[in-house]
Amino acid sequence: MLMPFRKVATSDRPVQFNEQWDIKELVSNRQDITAVTPLTADLSAEQKEGNVVDVHGKLTVGADMLCSRCLKPINEHFHIDFHEQFKQGKQPEELHEDDDTFYVDEDNVDLKGYAEGTFLLHLPFVPLCSDTCKGLCPKCGHELNEGDCGCDNEVIDPRLAGLKDFFK
Repeated sequence: MLMPFRKVATSDRPVQFNEQWDIKELVSNRQDITAVTPLTADLSAEQKEGNVVDVHGKLTVGADMLCSRCLKPINEHFHIDFHEQFKQGKQPEELHEDDDTFYVDEDNVDLKGYAEGTFLLHLPFVPLCSDTCKGLCPKCGHELNEGDCGCDNEVIDPRLAGLKDFFK
């Protein structure tokens, strides 16, 4: 998805970009993601003051994941706000710490990499089916959301294990 600086600079209204692309390879290293729909980007770009091009819009994608605690399948739909600023030219040696502008030397900017990066930052690191998911029993594998399994899962500090038999 190439954004031409000249086209945006000479346009009297925002330039629209709508594109979809496959991101299966992008998430192939995540074992908890079983399937992913194409990433859809609906973006618009317009020239702001100071020759800064403001690109904003929405990214949408669906992902089938596994809960990190109980391994149940989860279907998530992500609607992600996208906002980046680009300026053509070399990056100044001293930047203000709040400056989030990307400086680009070329006439075109490929927005695909920026959109993919934004998507990856919004993926949950530990996907959960619910915040209260209890997970699986470490001894028998029973799903604890469905009820107690009866296993003794009491964790005793090994330094104090001798005291357990002291009061018998």
